[in-house]
Amino acid sequence: MSGNIWKFGIAAALTILPACLASAQEALDADQTAAMCHGGGSICVSAKIPAARTTQAVQSWMSPDVGAAWAAGYKGKRVTITIVDDFSSSSRFSGNFGIGVQTQRHGEWTREEASMIAPAATIRSKDFSTGSAVSLASGLNVLNLSYGMYANAGYSVNQIGWAPEEASIISYATKGSAIVSKAAGNDAVAVGGITGGQQDYLDLALIGKPTAIFVGALSTNGTTSNKAQLAWYSNYAGSDPLVQGQFLVVGVEGDKTGLYGTSFAAPIISGYAAIIGSKFTKATPVQITNDLLNTARTDTLVNYDPSIYGKGEASLSRALAPVAIH
Repeated sequence: MSGNIWKFGIAAALTILPACLASAQEALDADQTAAMCHGGGSICVSAKIPAARTTQAVQSWMSPDVGAAWAAGYKGKRVTITIVDDFSSSSRFSGNFGIGVQTQRHGEWTREEASMIAPAATIRSKDFSTGSAVSLASGLNVLNLSYGMYANAGYSVNQIGWAPEEASIISYATKGSAIVSKAAGNDAVAVGGITGGQQDYLDLALIGKPTAIFVGALSTNGTTSNKAQLAWYSNYAGSDPLVQGQFLVVGVEGDKTGLYGTSFAAPIISGYAAIIGSKFTKATPVQITNDLLNTARTDTLVNYDPSIYGKGEASLSRALAPVAIH
C-alpha cells in the first residue's frame, strides 16, 4: 500500500509563474500541482542548514506580532525546526520573501520562511524522498510538514503501510515528543476530505494527536478593523470536533510574495512554536501546542465559524503573554 502513496507539494501553486506576475486568480489549483517525489527508493541525504540570515527585518507579509516577539528577545533560540520536504527534485519556482526574487525548490522555500520567522532557531532539512525516520534533536523539536500523503479514498489509517519517515512523525505527534505543524491542504475541502477520489492519509493519521496542528491559510493577516477570510484554495476544519480543536489559520499574503498555499501557512506556525519555546524554555511540546491553540483569535476573522477556522487565527502576542504556561 505504501508504494502507491505519492507525496505532493500541496501548496506549490505557482511553480510556473514568475513572482512579478503571480496573483491568486492565476494560481494553479491543487489538482495541477506536480508530484515532487515518491515515498521511497531515492538516494538522498538529510542536511542540517544553519539558520543564520543577513537580515532580521520584519517583512510586510509577516504579522506585526513577530517584530514584537523579536524586540522582547524571543527568536526561537534553543529550538530545532525540522523541515520535511523536497530538497532534491528538479522542480523549482520563483517568489520573493522581501529579500529579493529567488528560484528554489519547495523545501528550500518552506525552510527559508520558517527561518525568517524564528531566526535564532536551529533549522534542519529532511528530504522526504528518503523515507527514513525523522530524528529529533535535544531540546524542543518542531516538525514542519508542507506536503500530504494521498491515496484512493476508502481505506482506514490502520491499513496504511507507513514508511519509517511518516511512522516516526505520527509517533512523535501521538506521544507528544515534537510539535507537528501540518499544512491543511489546497483542495477547499475539510481536513481529511475526499478530492479527486483521493484522501490525504497523513491528515487522517494526525487527527486527535496531542501535538499535531493543521494550518489553513487566510488571504491576509487579520485585524479587528480589517478582518481576514479563508483563502479560496485552503482546506478548512470541517465538522469533526477533534479537527476543529487542532486547526489554526494564518495569513499567507501571496500578493506580496508570489507564494500561495497552505504550504506557506505551516512554516509560520512552526516559527511561532519555536519563538514560544524560546520564552517558555521548560514547556513541553503539548503545553506549547495548547498555548498556540488556546490563544487563537476569532475577532480578526470574517464570520468566524469553527467548522471553517477551527480555533481561529494564531496570535503570537497572546501566546507569549502569560508569565508561564501549563
